[in-house]
Amino acid sequence: MTKESFFLITDLTEEFGVTTRTLRFYEDRALLNPVRRGRKRLYRPRDRTRLRLILRGKRLGLTLDEIGEILDLFDKPSGEAKQIDRLVERIDARRQALLAQRADIDDALAELDMVDMRARERLKAISQRADTSA
Repeated sequence: MTKESFFLITDLTEEFGVTTRTLRFYEDRALLNPVRRGRKRLYRPRDRTRLRLILRGKRLGLTLDEIGEILDLFDKPSGEAKQIDRLVERIDARRQALLAQRADIDDALAELDMVDMRARERLKAISQRADTSA
């Protein structure tokens, strides 16, 4: 592999806006596997792609275990098809969870609106009573 095909840790932190600690954490979780040259970590294009997919998975709300499972499927003989299949399953599950959260949030907002309205009405009644008794 030529030297140009490696990325330094600072290359990835700057490109993806993550910290060196984050990259080391992903390495500890076996999601990234840089080459070691002394104290230097050299990341292959594969690691860069995996990092992009890890961050995308996190934005979608997937756990690191789920992301790792999907990434590892790519290395198996059935490769990309199984990986995409699993990703679609995870996306469907995440979508359902988010829709349930949205419904809960909508319910909470409706209740807050009702309590707010009643509180304002009560304050107005108290204020009017104080004005008439003064």
